[in-house]
Amino acid sequence: MAVFAYDKMGAVIHAPAEAEMAALLDSLSAEDIEHQDVSLNDEQGWSLSVFPGGLIVFENVETGEGPWHMQSVTREKILEHWKDLAAGNHQKLLSLPWVAGYGA
Repeated sequence: MAVFAYDKMGAVIHAPAEAEMAALLDSLSAEDIEHQDVSLNDEQGWSLSVFPGGLIVFENVETGEGPWHMQSVTREKILEHWKDLAAGNHQKLLSLPWVAGYGA
């Protein structure tokens, strides 16, 4: 499945490798209030956005499903969730304990 990421400045990274995903997470900073998130997206419209402090938001912008969020997710879990999205494991992601809304 084709995936792409947005860095915190809005640049697109096509088919990011795990090291590139990790670098995106490392780029987040609570002090940078203007550029707050990075995301991984797939061709079916699913998006998993990450904010400082471990807030993650999962939604499908094509179908209107979601948004759902979780708070205080570890970096390791976020990478795992991004790899699941990249592999097309939507059902695994949907089975997580999401809370409705953006959580902000």
